[in-house]
Amino acid sequence: MTCSGFGSFTCNVCGAACPRPATAATREAWPCPECGASLRVRALIALLSEEILGVAMALPDFPVLKGVRGIGMSDAPELAKRLAKKFDYTNTFYHQAPFFDITRPSEGDAGRYDFILSSEVMEHVPAPIQRSFAALARMLKPEGVLLLTTPYNVEGRTVEHFPELHEYTLASLGGRVVLVNRRRDGQVEVFENLVFHGGPGSTLELRVFTETSLRETIAAGGFPVLRMAAENFPEFGVEHAETWSLPIAARKGPRTPPAPELALQYREACRRALKAAHDAADLQLEVEARTEWAFKQEADLQERTAWALHLVGEKKEALEAFEHEQKSAEEAWACVKSLDEELREARLARARLERRLWTRLGRRLGMVK
Repeated sequence: MTCSGFGSFTCNVCGAACPRPATAATREAWPCPECGASLRVRALIALLSEEILGVAMALPDFPVLKGVRGIGMSDAPELAKRLAKKFDYTNTFYHQAPFFDITRPSEGDAGRYDFILSSEVMEHVPAPIQRSFAALARMLKPEGVLLLTTPYNVEGRTVEHFPELHEYTLASLGGRVVLVNRRRDGQVEVFENLVFHGGPGSTLELRVFTETSLRETIAAGGFPVLRMAAENFPEFGVEHAETWSLPIAARKGPRTPPAPELALQYREACRRALKAAHDAADLQLEVEARTEWAFKQEADLQERTAWALHLVGEKKEALEAFEHEQKSAEEAWACVKSLDEELREARLARARLERRLWTRLGRRLGMVK
């Protein structure tokens, strides 16, 4: 159970593509950057998919099965929201609404659920823990399944930190948090060096399971059929580096295996529909882009046409101005020619006049006969 190397995987909770780290794949490692699902959560969802659908699929690809009822115990909000889209599913909490106390379940919940999710809860439940497993068994339908994760060691027996826990509270003593317990026989106990797990609600660690004891406790609670899921799903970033604290599927009796072909066909149909929707969207974008281009070309053509018409108008005005100037030049030249002719005639007339004057003067002087 080792890391398969670099690359990427698909988060089977939200469907996001995630980088595959080079670090070892411990239970809380390799969180999805989109929804935060750790390897532990993804392994639990892969197990849920196999138990409900018969095949490991990403949660976004699940068919919508509102006829399948499930309940969660303090699941992460992102996971709970996605499960509620696929199933008739309710997430519950120990410390806030909707409340659920596994030590005192409602009688109306008996035989009501097809599956129960319990992730990192049972190590916090007060003893006797077998009583809580029996309550979960009563809540499930005959073919229902309990899907859980809880830390456990490989060897030894379960260690109960507070075996006589009865009436207890947490108190601050000298700057330290201690547990004060009054046992059923009235004796008062004070426990130090407490271990708390992260998150709100009742997070005090009450016990550390071992694999053998956990198997026995779950079976005694009403789940003789038990599966500890060590399978890897590299495509979902589920590559167990540890052989303990694996996700568990527990049933009250043999299950009827679901037909995975139906789920796979549904997934493929959804993918084809999604691809068709994407193709239609791409086509719509292309049509809009081409329409925008056509409008731009039309606007450009109108602008060029207006520019050409303006040039034609300017050309016409220039020709008219040229013709006017040409006509004016011709009239000017005609006027010049007329003036030249008048000047020539004036000169001739002057010459004739001068000749007459000199002729008359010569005759008077006797110089011309």
